[in-house]
Amino acid sequence: MMRKCGYLLRRSSSFSSSISEKSRGVESIFAEKENCLRLDGAAFQPSSDALMNFPCRGSRPLSNLPENTIYGGPKHQSYTKRVTLRSLEAKYAKCEPITVVTAYDYPSAVHVDEAGIDICLVGDSVGMVVHGHDTTLPVTMEDMLLHCRAVARGASRPLLVGDLPFGSYELSSKQAIKSAARMLKEGGMDAVKLEGGGGARVAAAKAVVEAGIAVMGHVGLTPQAISVLGGFRPQGKSATSAIQVLEHALALQAAGCFSIVLECVPSPVAAAITASLRIPTIGIGAGPLCSGQVLVYHDLLGMMQHPHHAKVTPKFCKQYGDVGRVIQQALSHYREEVSGRLFPSVSHTPYTIEPTEVNAFLKELHSRGFHAAKDAAAAAAEDKQAFHLVSGPPVS
Repeated sequence: MMRKCGYLLRRSSSFSSSISEKSRGVESIFAEKENCLRLDGAAFQPSSDALMNFPCRGSRPLSNLPENTIYGGPKHQSYTKRVTLRSLEAKYAKCEPITVVTAYDYPSAVHVDEAGIDICLVGDSVGMVVHGHDTTLPVTMEDMLLHCRAVARGASRPLLVGDLPFGSYELSSKQAIKSAARMLKEGGMDAVKLEGGGGARVAAAKAVVEAGIAVMGHVGLTPQAISVLGGFRPQGKSATSAIQVLEHALALQAAGCFSIVLECVPSPVAAAITASLRIPTIGIGAGPLCSGQVLVYHDLLGMMQHPHHAKVTPKFCKQYGDVGRVIQQALSHYREEVSGRLFPSVSHTPYTIEPTEVNAFLKELHSRGFHAAKDAAAAAAEDKQAFHLVSGPPVS
């Protein structure tokens, strides 16, 4: 079934009311942060007190940035308008696809931010992609909070969504609310994602939303349920299974979810679910007819070439780069230059010392009985290939 823009426009008012009623707490946080950042286009000139006291990601304290005498120095801080549930609603109403990337650390979050991606998902797939596990089940809440904080420091523009890991929300609604609150308070996330559309999972989603925390649902292949599913298997391949996935999606929408991930389901099933919902669907291995798409940072860049990663890289992933090959070549080149004593060269040994200080240093070493150290330092100072280690004329 092809999604029709007119249908979605008719549905947008319901999406708006659902979000405003169920996620008012999160929107108030967005509004507070937007006021702080003065996102009306005016120049951002925060006071030192504001930088030290306001907890918003974009205006975190800047006093601990690297010193440019050692590193390259801090880059220009850009404060662009952040993605919120309202801006996602606007894209959905205009039938504009929503872009999502799963990332796990500060460097990847910076790239996601600068690429203009709408949502950055900190997924529990970090257990497989980064930590080398065969499933997502070993990932703990502490693992997720560590990665969430790193991503929050690197991405100030996209909506940040953190996965609730296995075992952190299934016991009770109270446990789900507590875990979700930690994601926002300790992890710096804007929303959480939880898997499954069965009774207990729906109740958990509803409780979290009613607590004022935005929730993204997840149906189809739910990796946390591989014990029941019998492995990583696509869902919705029979009429009965397809109807069950649709019913789960509808139940999560009724619980107040602002969006739902559809993973590893046939395209006709994803299209039917997308047409039946009043909220965006985010496809991953679900065909082109969803409201948006998500891929994992490492997968879409072709970053990993290790056999373990090849084993867990999904068939539906398109590689937009061959970064893994470039990384491998660079590491091999580095190893060769170090082994051949070609690195570091003079150009990568920038720190100098005055000849008088060298002489004083040599005398001090000699007086303390460090004769081997004195000889090594003197040889380095006189080495023709490393003469720039000493500023001015060579040491006499």
